[in-house]
Amino acid sequence: MLNPRAHLVNLGGRLLPLAAKTPFLLQRLALERSLNQVFAEALSDGAFDVLDGHWMRLEVADLGLAWCLTCEREQLRIAAQAPVEVTIRGNWREFLLLASRQEDPDTLFFRRRLVIEGDTELGLAIKNLIDSLDPDTLPSWLWKLLQGAGEEVAAAGRAQAAGA
Repeated sequence: MLNPRAHLVNLGGRLLPLAAKTPFLLQRLALERSLNQVFAEALSDGAFDVLDGHWMRLEVADLGLAWCLTCEREQLRIAAQAPVEVTIRGNWREFLLLASRQEDPDTLFFRRRLVIEGDTELGLAIKNLIDSLDPDTLPSWLWKLLQGAGEEVAAAGRAQAAGA
């Protein structure tokens, strides 16, 4: 019998590709509002100042999704195209492992499961920023959802590696 977390991850694997079909304007509005709300404290504390005046591109390769991000006046901004200095690329499962803290960021980058291209210094500063964000500042329901889904993806990866 499929456990609820495994079902959630399987469902996510089927539904997430639909996000690429969503008009960019809707993606931008939803992401800007959500990210600025979730990271309001970190933004006001200056945690995202590393992006002030710099653009990064975040690519979720297996979903065909990409966004350019910057920080202006303590607000994250998203654009479809921008003069990016660094790109961070990976598949959605790797980003989930990173967000849920199921896998060490250095390991994900060292094994090239997440890739930094362009200004490596800026990319490493962004990686350190991600690693420094306190999950306790997230809404508890969101952190529990991320943890549960991340644990399931990590367990599936371990099972696949053991069977290989």
